[in-house]
Amino acid sequence: MSIIQQIREKYAAVSIAVIALSLVGFILTDYFSSRNTSSGSQPTTIGEVNGKEIDFNAFQTLVAETESGYRQQGMDINEDMRQQLIDMLWNTEVDEVILTGEYEKLGIQFTSADLNEALYGSNPPPVLAQQFKNEQTGAYDANAARQFINSMRKKKVTDPQRQYVERNIIDYLIKNGLRVKYAAMLAGSVYYPKWLSDKDITDQSSIASISYVAIPYAGISDSTIKVSDDEINAYVRKHKSEFKQEESRSISYILFDASPTAADSAYAYQEVSKLKQAFLASSDAAQFINANNSSLPFFDGYVLKSTMQVPNADSIRSLPVGATYGPYLDAGNIVIAKMLGKRELPDSVKCRHVLIATNDQQSGQVIMSDSAATKLIDSIKNAINGGANWGEMVKKYNPPTDGSRENNGEMTFTSVQIQSPNFAKEFAQFILFDGKKGERKVVKTSFGYHYIEILDQKKVEPAYKIAYFARPIEPSDETVTAASTAAAQFAAESRNAKQFETAARTKKLSPRIADVKPNDYTITGIGSARSLVKWIYENKTGNVSEPTNLGDKFIVALIAEEREEGLPDAKSIRPVVENTIRNQKKAAEIISKIGNNRDLNAIAGSFKTNVLRADSISFLAPFVPGVGAESKLIGAAFNPAVKGKVSDPIPGNTAVFVIKTESTGLKPAADMDYNMRRMQMEMEMKQSAGNSSVQALRKAATIKDRRIKFY
Repeated sequence: MSIIQQIREKYAAVSIAVIALSLVGFILTDYFSSRNTSSGSQPTTIGEVNGKEIDFNAFQTLVAETESGYRQQGMDINEDMRQQLIDMLWNTEVDEVILTGEYEKLGIQFTSADLNEALYGSNPPPVLAQQFKNEQTGAYDANAARQFINSMRKKKVTDPQRQYVERNIIDYLIKNGLRVKYAAMLAGSVYYPKWLSDKDITDQSSIASISYVAIPYAGISDSTIKVSDDEINAYVRKHKSEFKQEESRSISYILFDASPTAADSAYAYQEVSKLKQAFLASSDAAQFINANNSSLPFFDGYVLKSTMQVPNADSIRSLPVGATYGPYLDAGNIVIAKMLGKRELPDSVKCRHVLIATNDQQSGQVIMSDSAATKLIDSIKNAINGGANWGEMVKKYNPPTDGSRENNGEMTFTSVQIQSPNFAKEFAQFILFDGKKGERKVVKTSFGYHYIEILDQKKVEPAYKIAYFARPIEPSDETVTAASTAAAQFAAESRNAKQFETAARTKKLSPRIADVKPNDYTITGIGSARSLVKWIYENKTGNVSEPTNLGDKFIVALIAEEREEGLPDAKSIRPVVENTIRNQKKAAEIISKIGNNRDLNAIAGSFKTNVLRADSISFLAPFVPGVGAESKLIGAAFNPAVKGKVSDPIPGNTAVFVIKTESTGLKPAADMDYNMRRMQMEMEMKQSAGNSSVQALRKAATIKDRRIKFY
């Protein structure tokens, strides 16, 4: 799958959720009529891509709608998730700008006919397919959707409803369609010729045997080879694609821990212990857990033995019904477990049903009376028991919205799914608890009347219903105050870099180091810390922060260094490249000593080493037996000019090598038909074509990211 398809699907998942959850209310209640448009504030840009500005207000609207979609699905949007959404939407916007330029160069267009097909054809947007459905057939009502879209287009350009539909339906379909066409063009350009197939097979099968002399760099003392800043800068400029750095800042920070102490743990243990007898005596475990603010919610279901992953599981499983175990430690909680029930349950259930719906699940409108549905399901039951085909009954009676309709009413569920809050309890009671394989029963649920048959119950094993009462181990006020006071005192004594270092040394505190980029929302060793990242980029080198409370920590940070986008300076990159440059200078010295000598034995003698041999070197293998990763050595071994001759000195990663290729050959290769191989390779190349294209375009693009000023 190409990166364009991946982006399409990833973005679609979010967009569809937002649209699907918002559009119904939008159509029915004029939800957006009260929303404020731009208040006339000055235009702001969150960044630029190849000179094209990305407007902050438009971007923030997209962020807000995406967050709203997730919240309507019941998801909690914390700061970390919000930053991840911002990252995803930013990357999508960047890719969109880059690709739009390519579409224009290539003449790729999404025509009005394309849009018409996308909106009203056989594969419409899910939100339209869901909203505009023929009540009788359940099929997509394209005419109703067309009337709605046309009515939106007649509104003023500034109308919030029109803007919402155009942005989240029309624009999305156009962007998606262009990406699909671009991906198809790239995939269509892929071809894997026979000569390349033959070469790949030869490369994979090629082996060689060599004699060689290795003169290790370790034989020359590092202290005798000096590497200047000018040499480092020259090396970095020559290899600038390898060392291009992003904007970042280095911080030194002291962490003052405010996590719970042993005394805090003992207090939590005592508090939970006080409630043990009351929990044991309680006749309603769920009510007790809710009333006493348990940090673990009550699960009204059974857990299979094979999936029960809690501390002290064996001891808990051995409890009699009604007994308790604990208190005990589970992660950051002190817990008491109470056994509420034991029984045998299957891991999964396969069943089938015929459903007579009594109401529309979306509108709630009654579509069949209870008495009529009862009579109909009874007649279906009698017909099936009399030999009628189950699948035919499903096709005749199950509503189009029933997901099992296309599978003759058959469904398979895990015990976890069956016991979830959204699963119809009456249906669950029969297929998981009361019924056995082969049994049939009429069951009424909120969907209507079902005639159910249990086809199979797999992996029956012991299951346990357990209530867990828990309290978190939290830091006491004394613990928090102690950490806060220590952090405040340290910050007061550390108003610049020199004072920071002195105070840390005097108090025997060990500063930690971290590199921070503008759009990071976590910091190594700290965790979620977007507020601190913002402070770092709002201040300068040498500034020291006030104590920052992040979770169970207080942080005092010093901005140690600022690194601009581009190439690193010699000081910061020296630890990375100094050894490489030193080895290059050692190699030059060794090669100079070898001179024109091309006799392996003579060279070995002059350097007091031996002539060695390596057999079965593979052309595509990254390592040489007995030597290690030496790609230059591998390349030379298969150079026809070297075969039977002694090579010129080869500066490798660990030594200078002089080699003689004794023989080359081919090992047996896997026998694969060329056409099969071509199809396989072309498929792989097509899948990576889009990815390679977007990555290359991104690398060549001029991207100015100013998100740090807004988030």
